[in-house]
Amino acid sequence: MKLSHQTIELKPVHPFVIARGGYAHHRNVIVRLTDTDGLEGFGEAAPNKYYAESVETVVAALAQFKPVIERADPLSLESIETDLNRVIRGNASAKSAVSSALHDLLGKRLGLPVHRIWGLDPSTAPQSSFTIAIAENHELEARVEEARDYPILKIKLGTDRDMEIVRIVRSAAPAKRLRVDANAAWTAKHAVRMSDFLSDQGVEMLEQPVAANDIEGLRFVRERSRLPVFADESCLVATDVAKLAGAVDGINIKLAKCGSLREALRMVHAARALDLQVMAGCMIESSLGISAIAQIAPLLDTADFDGAALLSNDPYRGTTIVGGTIRLSDAPGLGASPIATERPAAAFQSA
Repeated sequence: MKLSHQTIELKPVHPFVIARGGYAHHRNVIVRLTDTDGLEGFGEAAPNKYYAESVETVVAALAQFKPVIERADPLSLESIETDLNRVIRGNASAKSAVSSALHDLLGKRLGLPVHRIWGLDPSTAPQSSFTIAIAENHELEARVEEARDYPILKIKLGTDRDMEIVRIVRSAAPAKRLRVDANAAWTAKHAVRMSDFLSDQGVEMLEQPVAANDIEGLRFVRERSRLPVFADESCLVATDVAKLAGAVDGINIKLAKCGSLREALRMVHAARALDLQVMAGCMIESSLGISAIAQIAPLLDTADFDGAALLSNDPYRGTTIVGGTIRLSDAPGLGASPIATERPAAAFQSA
């Protein structure tokens, strides 16, 4: 196989701001794998500085992966993943892009969507939420109006006006289901106080209220919270799941954290074995990246797949979300394809 890549710039309709800060645009990396017969598979890396990744680290990692990819049997997905992990530690978003491209290639070779290869029924996928990022009070009602077709909203918190934000969103969306994500910004005691308020506002779930390494803080919150507590930043890979049993009600899986579709499946099964609920989410990604993580949608209790819906310039089509309903493509592989534009895309470069 040949490995090549291109960098794309994604522009959210609004700056995407969470407790750690925000950006007006995002740079992601598209990975292309080309088999000896010319068949192509694609994947997307969404690097995040919180996990010590950037476009530059992704490109550097791909260069180290190239010898492994060039000599690999494209059907040997487990062996390739093992070899990539031997080459370099971490770099999950770079690895997830390769994994997605490999699964895309496999599906195209077999003529089946990846979720069908796994024996999954797309009609059982949960609804996706739509994220209301941190914004000034006067902007929040407009953001809620833009999400009018979504029955579930996820509110980003972690400011000194969190209660006010929730009240504004609830007032603007009295009938919608609400979830909140503090992105590790609170102390455990503050999270418990907030959970009482959030419950009174009809919020149904609390995601990552405390610092990623504060497992006992999560346990403290869960034991006192009126809401289910989910771990995101505290749960990167399958080996993290067991330590969270009893400390949270569920985990959130993201390809940019776990490093591969196969690891995402391992996380699902690890969580189920420990009677934990399973959620999956995304970064700011095009429909290519969303189409990759959406392959596990039928295995989930909760989904947050709005990364492409937040964009003004999504360069791919694939999995769609209509009124919160996740619609997986029947096309082979990940079911994603580039959208032709008048402006030519940057050429793919050899890693």
